[in-house]
Amino acid sequence: MTFSATDHAAMARALALARRGLESTSPNPRVGCVLLRDGRTVGEGWHQRAGEPHAEIHALQQAGADARGATAYVTLEPCSHFGRTPPCADALIEAGVSRVVAAMEDPNPLVAGRGMARLRAAGIVTEHGLLDTEARELNIGFVSRMTRGRPWLRLKAAATLDGKTALNNGVSQWITGAEARRDGHRWRARACAILTGIGTVREDDPQLTVRDIVCERQPQRILIDARLEVPAAARILQGAPILIATACEEHARMAPLLESGHQIIVLPDTNGKVALPALMRELGRLGFNEIHAEAGLKLNGSLLREGCVDELLLYFAPMLAGDTAQGLFNLPALTRLDDATQLDVTDMRTIGRDLRVIARPRR
Repeated sequence: MTFSATDHAAMARALALARRGLESTSPNPRVGCVLLRDGRTVGEGWHQRAGEPHAEIHALQQAGADARGATAYVTLEPCSHFGRTPPCADALIEAGVSRVVAAMEDPNPLVAGRGMARLRAAGIVTEHGLLDTEARELNIGFVSRMTRGRPWLRLKAAATLDGKTALNNGVSQWITGAEARRDGHRWRARACAILTGIGTVREDDPQLTVRDIVCERQPQRILIDARLEVPAAARILQGAPILIATACEEHARMAPLLESGHQIIVLPDTNGKVALPALMRELGRLGFNEIHAEAGLKLNGSLLREGCVDELLLYFAPMLAGDTAQGLFNLPALTRLDDATQLDVTDMRTIGRDLRVIARPRR
C-alpha cells in the first residue's frame, strides 16, 4: 500500500500527539488523531486518561462541521465496542469522514479489525499500516498484554563499565550521574508499575517513586517478597498502597499489611519463592501494560532466567569497580559461549557522562 508524503506527515503528527499521553492513559493505549481536509488540519487530539474521551472524539469536537469529507489519521484502529466510552468508529461515521488511515489494527480481541470493518460498511475508505512500527513501539506494553496476556517488562540497572552495580560492601550511590538518573525517572514515569524485590528494600530502602521530573501520576509500586519480610518502617510502604507478591500465606504476617491497605498476591512456586511467570500473567489480568523493574542481581537474574524480561535499560558509568564488586545478574556459570543470553541492541547513546544501552533478549 502506497501512502503520500501528506499521509506520512499527518500520521507522524498523530504519533506525536499520542506521546503526550505517555504517562497517563494506562490501562488504555496511547492514541493520537489528526483530521485533514483539503490539505488543512481541521482537528486533532489525543487520549489523555482512561475513562475520558478518546483521541478521535477530541479531534472531531475541534473540527466540528469541517470533519465532513475529511481524512482521519489515527495511530490505532478506532474502537468498535462500548467500554467506558462509546465506539469511536460510530463517531467517525456520524461525523461524515470520508477516509480513515490507522497506523495499526487494534490487538484487543474486542476490536481486532471490527472497527475498520464497521467504517468500510458505512462507505468509508480505510487503510492501515502507515508508521505501524512506530505505533507498536509506542504501545508495546498494551500490545504485549493483548497478545501475550502479560505486560512488557523493562529491567533498568546502573553499572560501571565493567558491569558492577555496587561495591562489595554494598555502596552503590551514585554510580551514574544526575542526567542518567533523571532519564531513568522518565522511564519510571511511563510505566504502569515499578517493581523491586525484598533484597533491594533491605539494602537501599527505596521510595520507588518518580522524582526529579514532572509526573502526572505515580505508577503502582510492586514488591516481590516471598516470605513477607518487608520492615514496617520501609519507605516503600509509605504513601499509596503497594502490591506485594509473595509465597507466604501466614495470616499473622499478612494481616498488618492488609490492614494498611496494601494488596497481597500469593503465587508460590515449587521452591517456596514467587512464581514469576505466573505473576506476569496476573499483572496482565490486572491491566498493567508496562512494568519497570529495578532490583538486585538475584531478582534480576531470576527475571531474566525465567523469561520475564522483554527489554533491558542499562546505564553504564565511565568507571571501573573491580572483580569483587557486585554484578548485574545472578546467572548460572556457562561452559559454552553459545549458551550466553543473546541481546539485540535497539538504542545506544550518551546521557550526560554515562552510556545508555537499550537491548532486548533474543527469543
